[in-house]
Amino acid sequence: MSQFETLASRRNFIRSATGAAVSYAALSGAPAMVHAAGSDEIKVGLIGCGGRGTGAASQFLLSTDTPVKLWAMGDLFRDQLDASHKLLSEGAEARYDREKFGPLTAKMAVPEERRFVGFEAYKGVLASGVDVVILATPPHFRPEHFEAAVAAGKHVFMEKPVGVDPVGIRRVIAAAKQAKDKGLSVVAGTQRRHQNHYREIIRRVQDGAIGEIVAAQCYWNMGELWLEEAKRNWEGRKAHGWSDMEFQCRNWLFYAWLSGDHICEQHVHNLDIIHWALGANPLQAMGVGGRAARTGPEYGNIYDHFAVEYEYPNGVRVSSMCKQMKGSAFVVAERLVGTRGQTYTDGSGGYITGQNAYKYEGSNPNPYYQEHADLIRSIREGKPLAEGVGVAESTMVAILGRMSTYTGRQVKWDWAMQGSKLDLRPTKYEFGPLPEQPVAIPGKTPLV
Repeated sequence: MSQFETLASRRNFIRSATGAAVSYAALSGAPAMVHAAGSDEIKVGLIGCGGRGTGAASQFLLSTDTPVKLWAMGDLFRDQLDASHKLLSEGAEARYDREKFGPLTAKMAVPEERRFVGFEAYKGVLASGVDVVILATPPHFRPEHFEAAVAAGKHVFMEKPVGVDPVGIRRVIAAAKQAKDKGLSVVAGTQRRHQNHYREIIRRVQDGAIGEIVAAQCYWNMGELWLEEAKRNWEGRKAHGWSDMEFQCRNWLFYAWLSGDHICEQHVHNLDIIHWALGANPLQAMGVGGRAARTGPEYGNIYDHFAVEYEYPNGVRVSSMCKQMKGSAFVVAERLVGTRGQTYTDGSGGYITGQNAYKYEGSNPNPYYQEHADLIRSIREGKPLAEGVGVAESTMVAILGRMSTYTGRQVKWDWAMQGSKLDLRPTKYEFGPLPEQPVAIPGKTPLV
């Protein structure tokens, strides 16, 4: 069993893996509600048709008994869009981030004229008549796509992280504020914020259950990840003659300009819990890390381990650790240390020790579905959710840690947020030459 399969087996999924397209709302008893705009059916567009985007689309469609329809799809690659449409039409087996589901054709209406391919596919989806969009491309593209979705007046579900550099994060924060002014709902793929045991424990922490927080730790330590996919992409590059740009976009997890490195792409979940609990941004970060296990050219230029110390206001120190290395102990969790107790949380549960000891034992619906149920409910009730700024700040915490680790420098939050000119966008978006940036070397890689 893989590390991710182990993680999936620990989650408290509420639906049986029968393959029947039974909605999450039917099981949770969520009431049907009227579309805030007066129409019964909510049309959703999928921008980014990879595994996560396809999973998010299935969860959106299955999270409610009210009328929803997959209306348009867009992706950089035609083969990926077609594979996504086929999987949604026929159903799929479970994987780490989704349950088994059956055919969803009754909730799909995506004719050829509403299938868009290329770097500007998102524009076609936004202009197709959708009410809400799922943004699930590689994180590099999130700022541009989010800005465009808000400008077009669309509600948004956007996967984490929401950028890869300070320039992009500033764009996301500005667009998130515009979305709030427009009354648009924005929900992020930091699904722990929609998971009952996290919500209850953080509520108690913020009510003073562990006293004043003095320290915290968070981890995403696991074994190798997506290495076989990287090898297939490397072979595909040679077999199909993919350009530099196409290969890197297909192999996006392993390129910092596309994924932000795994401290952003994955560990942001844990950093987001700390950000949520503390209700503040760090003052500075100091990190170490490197590339010890990933040695082949198919693995791009990202690291395989990071350890970062964040300093928060009032002298609070947060220890952050993440790695993707064979043989690693599997620890995906968070701890908060207070003057009157401590908390522990992970994907399957959580508890508080100390003067106000507590263990969550209530219901715990699958948060991958709950986040979409909450989004749909907010749209129908006309009570917008505004998660854009929060997820942007959590993403920036991860970026700050990466900037410190890559350069070997201690990096201050205010400078990075306001003064850094780091912008990882290529000069143009087209298939063709794109020299790979070297693996970062602390002491040599400049702080920009």
